[in-house]
This record gives sequence, C-alpha cells and structure tokens, in this order.
Amino acid sequence: MNVVLISTYDLGRQPFGLASPAAWLRRAGHEVVTVDLSRDKLPVGAVTAAGMVAIYLPMHTATRLAIPVIDRVRATNPSATICAYGLYASLNEALLREHGVSVVLGPEAEAELVSLADGSPTAPSSTLPRLPFVQPDRSSLPALDRYATLQMPDGSRRIVGATDATRGCKHRCRHCPIVPVYDGQFRVVSVDVVLADIRAQVEQGAAHITFGDPDFLNGPTHAKKIIESLHREFPHVTYDVTIKVEHLLAHSELLPVLAGTGCLFVTSAVESVDDDVLLKLEKGHTRSDFIAAAARCRSAGLTLSPTFVAFTPWTTIAGYMDLLTVVADLDLVSNVAPVQWGIRLLVTWQSRMLELPEIQSAVGPFDARTLTFPWAHSDPRVDLLQQQVMSLAGVKGMQSRADIFRAVCELAHVNLLLPSRSAIPYMNEPWYC
Repeated sequence: MNVVLISTYDLGRQPFGLASPAAWLRRAGHEVVTVDLSRDKLPVGAVTAAGMVAIYLPMHTATRLAIPVIDRVRATNPSATICAYGLYASLNEALLREHGVSVVLGPEAEAELVSLADGSPTAPSSTLPRLPFVQPDRSSLPALDRYATLQMPDGSRRIVGATDATRGCKHRCRHCPIVPVYDGQFRVVSVDVVLADIRAQVEQGAAHITFGDPDFLNGPTHAKKIIESLHREFPHVTYDVTIKVEHLLAHSELLPVLAGTGCLFVTSAVESVDDDVLLKLEKGHTRSDFIAAAARCRSAGLTLSPTFVAFTPWTTIAGYMDLLTVVADLDLVSNVAPVQWGIRLLVTWQSRMLELPEIQSAVGPFDARTLTFPWAHSDPRVDLLQQQVMSLAGVKGMQSRADIFRAVCELAHVNLLLPSRSAIPYMNEPWYC
C-alpha cells in the first residue's frame, strides 16, 4: 500500500514519530512518503495516490495545525483511510472523527499502522502495547540542517538530532497530557536501537542529540547505559535531556555522570515556586526541592533550564513577582527561554485538572478551535499581565534573555538586580507545547 505519514510540528526537530513508523511500514513492504509540514509543502500527488494517510499528533500545537490539513487530505483523496496517531490523537478522538479521521491510535502505534496498511486492522485495546522497537528510518525526512539548531555561547551553531530512549512516564502530574494515555506507564527503547538511531543522525551531521523522553531518568540504569555508550562511541557529540526535579534529587549521583558524558543542559518542568500550586499540579516536588536541585546541578557542572506554567487560576500578581525573584536569586535568568514567562495552563480534553472542583467551575465549554477548556482568572490583572508577557516574548524574541527578563519585570513592577552571567547553550526553537 502507498502510505503517507505527516507531521505538522515537533518542536523544530526531525520527527521521531515519522521515522519510527516509516521503518516498520517499509519493513512490511509498504511504500512510504514522509512529510514534515513544518519544513515542506503537502505533496498533493502523493496524497492522491495514497491508500492511507496517517497524521502524527504528539502535542497541542501539532494538533491545532493538523485540523485544516486533515480537511484538505479528505477533500483531495476521499477514498483514503485517514488515521491520526500520537499522544494528542487519542486525547482528541471525537473532534478528529468529526473532520473525517476514521482511525485514531495512541502513541504506541507502529504495529497497528502496519496492520492497517496490511488490511488487517487490530481491535482497539484498552492497554498500551509493548513494542519490539526497531531503528527509525530517517532516509526520506528533510536534512537535519533544516531544523532547529543549538546556539552555542561563542555564537556558533550545532546541527541537532533527536531520539527517544523511553516513551511515556511513570508519574501522574495532574496537568500533563501524557497521563490520560500512559497513566503512569513508560516503555523502554533498547540501547542498541537508540545508539543505531543516534549513529545514523551523526552520519547526517548531528553534533548534538536531544533526548525527547518526558523524563530521562524514569529508568536511571537504562539512561546511564545509553549516555555512557553514546560518549564512548561519539565523545565529541553533546546532548540534552529532560528530568523531573524529583529525579534530580533522588538520582543526584548521576548528575556528574551526565556532566562528564557531554550533557550540555537539563530541562526540568519546575512549573511553579508556589507550594500550593505545585500540590494542585501533583508535581512531586516543592519550592525548596527546586532550589536544592538547582544547587546540585550547579555543583555537578550541569546547566539547569527550568520551564514553568507561570499562569494558572491560582497565580497572583505577588506570586508572579515571587517567581521572577526566585529565578533571579538562583542566577537562572539566562537559563529560561523567554516564552516560559508567559505560559498559561492548558486544560485539555481528559486532563486530570478537571478532577479539581475549582477548575470545573472556572472553565467554559470545550473550544474546538483552541482544543482546550478556556478559563479566565478571577483577577483580570493576571490575565492582562499574561497577555502582555506573551506579546513581549514574541516581539522581542531577538533580544537577549536577560533583556527580555528585565522587560517582564517592568510589566510586573518588580525591581531586580541581575548578576552578570555568561551565555549558555540553547535551542533556537522559540515554542514549547
């Protein structure tokens, strides 16, 4: 069968979510065209000839961008089987079916995509499959140098590859979109498969690897094997990972190992410095834990890059000022991407946030345009500040992080003395979710 796999957006990375199913489908004898719409136009001829078009939906932005694409695919090829797969496919199944998607799969979709192409679809299952992962096939994707790059302090840039060592997460943070699908489960990709994928990307010119795992230390022993193997084979290749504050503390003995094997920075979803908000989000850490994790990372020679959900229904003006103050006091201003100062809590379909009575009473009806349950803050000043900050982060995106932070502080009417800090490596992809 002729199969077209489509990605609309994946954080400026070459999509693992196209490369992995492409390998499975080609191994089964199917003809596969991979299309990354963040880099290329939709190939109408390939869509017209396809028996199946499968659209990869790993995140919120990708799903919003996919809706008009689905409509166009349906109009172009009414007889094709249109499939949506990925984390946000199962979260938005009803809406996707309204737009003509006939098959909706979760993120562990490779085997089911093969069955669909073979003409023998499997019955839906309430349990996540355990797949024998194979090396992703990136041969038909755009070249790595067309994607986001790593900006180095000396002004140079490095070509970036990306892979997954695990999928899912064993934690159940209340606001996380992974939870309704994985519900505390995660899947390990074998060391051999991960290294083979990295090897192929290094051959394409990658000098840095982003591990896309929701939490790289869900399996600490597995993670250690991968980074030590990576460093032995490619000592010049650097990498970055995402790790919970909770794991940075629980597995602090691994921080020097990360630093010694080429980890340039660790992203951590801190979300808030307000213990009450952290408790509502069920993050598993406290304000003091974040401060301790920042100190341990610095001691180990690791750059910590925190992310935040700065605006929630519980955010106050004073609380936002406190967030800015804490980050400045920890000398982490240069480590925070500007968009993080304006991130607003998304309440998506099936979100565990809807378990909270105060969220149930605050949100309006589901908005199919934004794919969220919209909410307004009880203090209009907070919503206005969020809008101003997001506008600032977008308009002033070419300014330094320190300059943008100062502008955010002006909006929040807080005066902070920033220490002089050298630049750090960072991805030049401005968006996040």
